[in-house]
Amino acid sequence: MNKKQEQVLCIDRKTLPASWVTQRTVLPMDFLTFAATCTKAEFSFVRRDIAEEDRQKKQIIPYVLLQTADGGMTAAYSRQGSEKRLHDLWSIGIGGHINPEDSAMGEDNFRSILKNGMQRELDEELTLRVAGDPIEFIGIISEDITPVGSVHMGAVFLIKTQDPKGYLPGDELHSFTWHATQTLSQLNLELWSELALELITQ
Repeated sequence: MNKKQEQVLCIDRKTLPASWVTQRTVLPMDFLTFAATCTKAEFSFVRRDIAEEDRQKKQIIPYVLLQTADGGMTAAYSRQGSEKRLHDLWSIGIGGHINPEDSAMGEDNFRSILKNGMQRELDEELTLRVAGDPIEFIGIISEDITPVGSVHMGAVFLIKTQDPKGYLPGDELHSFTWHATQTLSQLNLELWSELALELITQ
């Protein structure tokens, strides 16, 4: 599907709490609070090419981090995908846009749509993953510093695994490698990854 035809999940900025849409937002939060607030704010699906140019909307993106169970190692990859503005930066977040098909897979409510979209993205980006590993929602990230960030909001999830070899990347996750969490800041990270690192080390 091309960008023009794709419909993506958005929420109007003005209906979200002001603390969620600051210049640089890193907010720990539980999933029920996040889902309830987004449901109250009302979400809709908007054509992606329109949403990408509308700073009054925030596209909600599941952003999934992979860590070893002790938190000592974190997976990272080099950005080479469809978002050319992020090329050559390193990312620790796996994820993408939520589409109408994610509501068709289950209950038509925000919680289900977000979780369906998150699972679909993991299935698309990873050729192998450990089925039993828990996935925990840890909070949100948002920024108005970069053109990409100003129209997106990250719903950050964390997978902790005893079996890092049980995760194999698909074609989009270039140079997928496990790094010592403490040394991640030495990589040329995208801003969202810096914010996500802040979230997991708070």
